[in-house]
Amino acid sequence: MAPFAIKVIRQALKGVAAFSPEAAGKLAFRLFTLTPGRKPRNAKEKAALAAAAPVIAKGQPVTLSYAGGWVLARQFFPARTAANVKRVLLVHGWGSRSDYLAVMIDGLVKGGAEVVTLDWPGHGGSPGRTLTMPAAVRAIDAAWRHFGDFDVCVGHSFGGGSLACAAGGIVCDVRNHVARKMVLIGAPSEMTWLFKGFGKVLRLAPRTQAAFEGVVERLAGRRLEDFDAARVVGNLRTQTLVIHAEDDKEVSADHARRYAAAGPNVEMHWANGLGHRRIVSAAPVIERVNAFIHAEDQKAAA
Repeated sequence: MAPFAIKVIRQALKGVAAFSPEAAGKLAFRLFTLTPGRKPRNAKEKAALAAAAPVIAKGQPVTLSYAGGWVLARQFFPARTAANVKRVLLVHGWGSRSDYLAVMIDGLVKGGAEVVTLDWPGHGGSPGRTLTMPAAVRAIDAAWRHFGDFDVCVGHSFGGGSLACAAGGIVCDVRNHVARKMVLIGAPSEMTWLFKGFGKVLRLAPRTQAAFEGVVERLAGRRLEDFDAARVVGNLRTQTLVIHAEDDKEVSADHARRYAAAGPNVEMHWANGLGHRRIVSAAPVIERVNAFIHAEDQKAAA
């Protein structure tokens, strides 16, 4: 948000909070979940979408319904000659879309994977203007119900955290879905820091902040503190590859360190110099993900 807009919102929330901290908290949550516009913001994003188009066109579009809405999925198939094909669920981050994962989609398909992508609510080809973690978990559930089991789940940023929360059954009315392996790229390890950071930017008073965070429990049947992806990963003991750049300015590398400390099932791979966004298109990262996906097949062939 622009500095002037932030100032206006601060004053508006302060005014509402004077009469009802609860109402101010609900309004803050609405602003928190508002998704960015879909149109490319600059020439670089326009070029990226144009470059992605030939890859995205190869995907078979599928509409997935869940309680409260629907999302657009795409299914990409490997060559018919591919052996030991793995089914991979690949999800993007906040403010992104599957198109921006085109290089990774292409790399995983060529590596011998069937790839299913999701556009989150309010993103890409999916409708809406808001996104919450419970909605993301429900979209993931819809993908499992439609396509069946996934061998590997790969998520960037918000997508990585969502996959972990879905595996942990954090949303109480949605069954958990655990892939054989997970790959978390530039992913937050817990959600509290996002809420605290947003509240700090808007200078929410303590009672308004509490009401803001309390909306989560009403939506998901869980407290905000329960959305701890690192704890989920440690408890599940699922083979997990965490890829992060220490120069990531959007999701601190401390989140990767929390994942790494969660248990012996977590393998840490530093991709320094690639920041938060370039990391998903980097050839060494895609090569590392492919190696992780097909590790058992490579061992058997050796």
